[in-house]
Amino acid sequence: MKMNNDKYKIGRSGFTSLFILVLLLASCGEGWLGGDPLGRLTEEDIPAGSLEGQVFGIYAGLRSEGTSGLPYVSIHNIRADDADIGGGPGDEAGAGPIFDDFQYPLDYWLINNYWSDHYSLIALTNNLISDADSIETPTDLTAINVAEAKFVRAFAYFNLVRAFGEVPKVDFRIYTQDQAIVPKSTIAEIYALIDADLNEAVGLLPLSWEDRFVGRITRGAALALQAKTYLARGNWNSALASAQAVMSSGEYNLNVPYDMIFREESENSAESVFEIQAHYTQNITNLGITLASRQGVRGAGEFDLGWGWNVPNQVLLNAFEEDDPRKDVTVLYSDSVNTPYGERIPGGLDRAYWNKKVYTNPSIRRSTGNRQGPWFNFRVIRYADVVLMAAEAANEIGSTDLALEYLEQVRARARGNNNEVLPEYTTRDQEELRQAIRHERQVELGMENERFFDLVRWGIDVETFHAAGKTGYQIRNRFLPIPQPEIDRSGGVLTQNPDY
Repeated sequence: MKMNNDKYKIGRSGFTSLFILVLLLASCGEGWLGGDPLGRLTEEDIPAGSLEGQVFGIYAGLRSEGTSGLPYVSIHNIRADDADIGGGPGDEAGAGPIFDDFQYPLDYWLINNYWSDHYSLIALTNNLISDADSIETPTDLTAINVAEAKFVRAFAYFNLVRAFGEVPKVDFRIYTQDQAIVPKSTIAEIYALIDADLNEAVGLLPLSWEDRFVGRITRGAALALQAKTYLARGNWNSALASAQAVMSSGEYNLNVPYDMIFREESENSAESVFEIQAHYTQNITNLGITLASRQGVRGAGEFDLGWGWNVPNQVLLNAFEEDDPRKDVTVLYSDSVNTPYGERIPGGLDRAYWNKKVYTNPSIRRSTGNRQGPWFNFRVIRYADVVLMAAEAANEIGSTDLALEYLEQVRARARGNNNEVLPEYTTRDQEELRQAIRHERQVELGMENERFFDLVRWGIDVETFHAAGKTGYQIRNRFLPIPQPEIDRSGGVLTQNPDY
């Protein structure tokens, strides 16, 4: 279907009316609380016969605990060599063996929720795609809505295939419970669906949206996710092409200083390629996500900022080069005054370090009467990640100069105005450059849910975990076990992963 993207194109900044509508329409039992706010979309704004309402429900589905909360963080980041479970002594005793020592149980709530929330999200996308097929006169917006759904379906399946390996492929609308009982598909079959969905999304999504629609999925997001899926399979040429398409779009850049990226005022900046939206206003709207609360400082009183899970460990601290400014943007220190807000995090806490990339602005905490940060957006894919993917792919196909150029772009932004730190790489040796790019991914994207899957796709997971003292890790731990309750519900149609 041909479409005109131009009418959807404008820049992006701040919270948006789309986001409010996405969440309000999808929130059970929540009305407009005294009237339609000025400047926000209402149900009357949705074109008759369109799929916009279902699209909004899909965006709200991204806010689930399994797709943006503790299950996601546990599976994507806590399992890394440079992070630990954190929390309190009880959390460490209960979940530490699972996520730090890789003693995966067959039935555990965080893993179960990750599975079920991803499949719930997939069901929302399948419903929209099915309804689109029945529209007699589809419009340009219909095609875009389908492309948004297919991006989200690809995102969900990419998470599932990396986490579990072979999983059921449900790419159709489910009308009865028994239709959901299907056997696992091969990894290749899941990736074939991901490829098809992302190809369509790339072809139909706009480069950007009007300001009121900021946060909606763009062509750049589809290309970036596409590059990530190619990288996971070692398809270097395709990964490079997709990453370069993002870079040449003109929609993104590295102009946001590194110490500003994770502040509330920088949400949906030119650094953001795919960002899950959150919103909270005191006594009016609680439509946030739990990303910050699950990882915030576990203290008392004004420093009761969260559960304190997912903390950096000494491996990550040691990975930073001397005076790398990114270290103090990534790590929040107990018993210390921390920039940028001048707060002194008290001593005597359960942990010495916390994830600073979910550190909320104390003035917003005070103004909202909430310390848990439900308003804090989730940066899922940043532009620096795209540039480093391009650097890695370029190096693997022998384009050394291009890889060095891309790597330097990221280091130059991190360096800021201090040319005495983070010297430019000049090596033409492919292996040396490979190690430099891998190191850069660790420190640039520290605590951002990439490290575990990077180690697995590089094939250095066993040696790296053992070197970090996490000797319980085995090859089988690349994949989680299929949740036993899902196997039980299937009557044995679903089978357990090998060696569990």
